[in-house]
Amino acid sequence: MNASLTPSPNMLRALSAEHRKRLMFAAREVSIPQGARLFDEGGRADRFWIIRSGRIELDMHVPGRRAAVIESLGHNELIGWSWLFTPHVWHLGAEATTPVRAYEFDATAVRSMCRDDAALGNDVAQWVGEVVAHRLRRARTRLLDLYAPYGAGNTF
Repeated sequence: MNASLTPSPNMLRALSAEHRKRLMFAAREVSIPQGARLFDEGGRADRFWIIRSGRIELDMHVPGRRAAVIESLGHNELIGWSWLFTPHVWHLGAEATTPVRAYEFDATAVRSMCRDDAALGNDVAQWVGEVVAHRLRRARTRLLDLYAPYGAGNTF
């Protein structure tokens, strides 16, 4: 399947029922208004979200241009992966394009849970790693579409 059409790995499929339940104990429900910025590149990555409803766009700063939208995310998708990896700094930006309801997680608490339970930590790392790989493929494809002379079909 084309990487640009492959959905981002979601927690419901990636984690066991037991690990989902444990992780959800660390969640709180939040509402995010349309147009709100969740984070910007370079900011401190101290939380993450799983979307319940609504849409969030991930974007990348491009010097001298408007931010490039990399991907639009919705139901059951993870917003933010930088919280898991040192130095815990956002690599992309994120903005709500509709009103959003989400589960918000404190990154420090989840990292602590993962350190205390190796199996949970492994599952979370595997899930987030798959999301990172997916996002990198999407970013590459999107940037080629936007900036390469002949689009994504251009070979180097």
